[in-house]
Amino acid sequence: MTRFAYFCGHEQFQPEDIVRHAVLAEEAGFDTVMVSEHFHPWVDDVSASGYAYSTLGAIAQATERVELVTAVTTPLFRYHPAVVAQAAATIDRLSGGRFRLGIGTGENLNEGPLGYPFPKYPERAARMREALEIMRRLLDGEKLTYEGRFYRTDRAKLYSPPLSDLPIWMAAGGPKSAVLAATMAQGIITSVKDPATTMSRVIDPARGAASEAGRPPPTIVASRWTVRANTDDEAWEALGAWRGLRAPGHLEAVDPADLRQRADELDRDEILSAYSIVSRAADYLDAYRPLVTEIGADVVTIQTTSLDQEATIAMLGAEVLPALRSLGR
Repeated sequence: MTRFAYFCGHEQFQPEDIVRHAVLAEEAGFDTVMVSEHFHPWVDDVSASGYAYSTLGAIAQATERVELVTAVTTPLFRYHPAVVAQAAATIDRLSGGRFRLGIGTGENLNEGPLGYPFPKYPERAARMREALEIMRRLLDGEKLTYEGRFYRTDRAKLYSPPLSDLPIWMAAGGPKSAVLAATMAQGIITSVKDPATTMSRVIDPARGAASEAGRPPPTIVASRWTVRANTDDEAWEALGAWRGLRAPGHLEAVDPADLRQRADELDRDEILSAYSIVSRAADYLDAYRPLVTEIGADVVTIQTTSLDQEATIAMLGAEVLPALRSLGR
């Protein structure tokens, strides 16, 4: 049965607001809350950037049943992989075994401001391979001495281990990351614009690699961005904190001010066209139905922004989730 997640964006909302939204999402009937983990936001004028692991600790105490997921954290530069495993185990304990660790290869927006390098994808993937091994072995209870090309540990052990068999879900937008996730992690987080493209570039390569490696099929976590608005002007205002996400060079940028300037130099319609603009429950159903019926996702993440997020969460719970659940049984 498909589970449904609500996305909490640290780049848009202050941490105290995110905790409130997570509680509302649980009350609305969501199964999972996914929380972004950034150092810098995507723009500098209407944004936020709280520390995700503190927010997750607060959410763990404020909620009772929803799964908690990082969407996503990067265990390559700012954090040693063992520290990410320690953080994951701690949140798992605070939530009573409800945490799932979402990871990805990241953006320079989170590494460059702290003086870390942001190499090209091949090195980041090689680092991720080592990080996945370290985190998995520590989360599974091993006392680990590890000598890798990028990371080392000396008899490292989690003395506050996770309560659950804590899965690692890795973000993937193409076949290389999909294969790595399928062979070394337990799930894949992927953003969907065109379902057929996602199937061919991510889902099919992942399932094939898992089968070839004799591993179970990975958990598929599929998300889609929507903007709730009745007019283009309203959509642009609702999208304010995220407009830098579509600016040129967004993976390499360091300063949110640069991304804001680049985004605002683009034609507004060009940025809006990269998102699904919705207003009614029926529009949300049209946007997210393919993630259930075509992608066949195990978890469908509603990643949405609006001028009244609390009202949007309530509408999603009352009108959208019941209809989507009837498709995913």
